[in-house]
Amino acid sequence: MSPVLDTAFIPPRDREEVVRNAVWKSMVAVDIDHRPAAEDISVRIGLGTVGPIKICSARATAVALRRTERLAREDEEPAVTLGVQMKGSSVVVQNGRECLLRPGELAVYQSIAPYTHLFDEGVDYRFIRFPRAALALPDRLLRDVTARPLGSDNPVARLAFPYFSQLAVSDELHQGEHADAVVEPSIELLRAVLTSQHANSGLAKEPLEATLGLRITQYILSHLADADLTAARIAAAHNMSVRHLYAVLSRSGISLGDWVRARRLAACRRELAGPNGRLQTIAAIGRRWGFVDATHFSKVFKQAYGISPRTWRDQHHPRSSA
Repeated sequence: MSPVLDTAFIPPRDREEVVRNAVWKSMVAVDIDHRPAAEDISVRIGLGTVGPIKICSARATAVALRRTERLAREDEEPAVTLGVQMKGSSVVVQNGRECLLRPGELAVYQSIAPYTHLFDEGVDYRFIRFPRAALALPDRLLRDVTARPLGSDNPVARLAFPYFSQLAVSDELHQGEHADAVVEPSIELLRAVLTSQHANSGLAKEPLEATLGLRITQYILSHLADADLTAARIAAAHNMSVRHLYAVLSRSGISLGDWVRARRLAACRRELAGPNGRLQTIAAIGRRWGFVDATHFSKVFKQAYGISPRTWRDQHHPRSSA
């Protein structure tokens, strides 16, 4: 993975803010306490995505990361972060437990509860963030395995360590068909690590069906901009028939077409009001989110929000009178 941020090229006075913005936007909101003075801060991170999985590979000087109660309460998408300790050591604290991670060990922690991650010796680490719904594991199991070292006494974790280490840094696995091919195996491998650590794999089976609707909607959100996002494709991705797909969504009170359209419209609305709202045409923004016909897009946007997309954009980006 090529680094996208290297503080060697950033003025010392700006390093803390630049690092904070990069971490908050790409991974998770945490308070970051750099131990060295500003001029001695060194951070080199690479970022990537594999479907719904977010990845950060980091090397840095000593730092403490704190997910406060306030930040945990504001979490919009509950997630489970898998930590991969490459060199040195670190300490993870969550749910009243504290664990020391050594090279070759893994640990998980949840975004919905406060945690602290201490890197007193510096950072050589991989952060891999999974949507909590995608894992489809019970709350009790996740609470029991957070902030515990997963490694020498767990053969499944030992098998998983080189896999996730490579997943985090391989550019080839972060794009195209390769990325699509490793999403489900990555999720299932982490499930296997956590259920084997818990020594009760039976706990993992029932939630797979119980959370099927959540996993389907998560998949749709991850592929919302894809022009070929059809019921047939969604069903195939979950090894089910289209009829079964509609039945599962119906139990959750979801009409597939209406649900997808509403979220695509919301994405267009955010983009039109965002800082780059005028850099592209309204039609181009609509097309990117699946609205091929510009007239139809304008019509459904106004039906949904009571205002045309052009007027909405103008309200947030008034044209200069000059």
